[in-house]
Amino acid sequence: MATPRWATCAKAGYLYASIVLAVGFFFGTIRTLLIAPRLGETTAVSLEAPFMLVVSWNLSRWSARRYKMLTDTNEALLMGAIALAILTLVELGTAALLFRETALEYFSGLWSVPGAIGLAAQLCFAAFPFLQAIGRQTKSHKAP
Repeated sequence: MATPRWATCAKAGYLYASIVLAVGFFFGTIRTLLIAPRLGETTAVSLEAPFMLVVSWNLSRWSARRYKMLTDTNEALLMGAIALAILTLVELGTAALLFRETALEYFSGLWSVPGAIGLAAQLCFAAFPFLQAIGRQTKSHKAP
């Protein structure tokens, strides 16, 4: 019996989010311990975000290719939504467990400048699978 496509989207989203989270934990540690104390949180997040966006773009494409979701925009939207949900839940859990923040404190932090930069990067992260699927559809529909 074939795996339902929604389950494939969930697997792709999970893989995408998991690897981005691991890379983000690495960069976030450097940002928090080394860069932010010297340059401030806003500058540190501004320096980290482009690296995370490049990583996210490439991992989105890799995950979609691995699960054969190259041109279906509906599947790409679901993959991105699942990945964003996983990312948000893990970040919320990390904020609660490591930094003793409540959910309200975590979400309120998104209204700060560094928080808004991070939120914008997360929304891009969620949109990348869809944007890549549209790009692949456009390429596949062009005449030879």
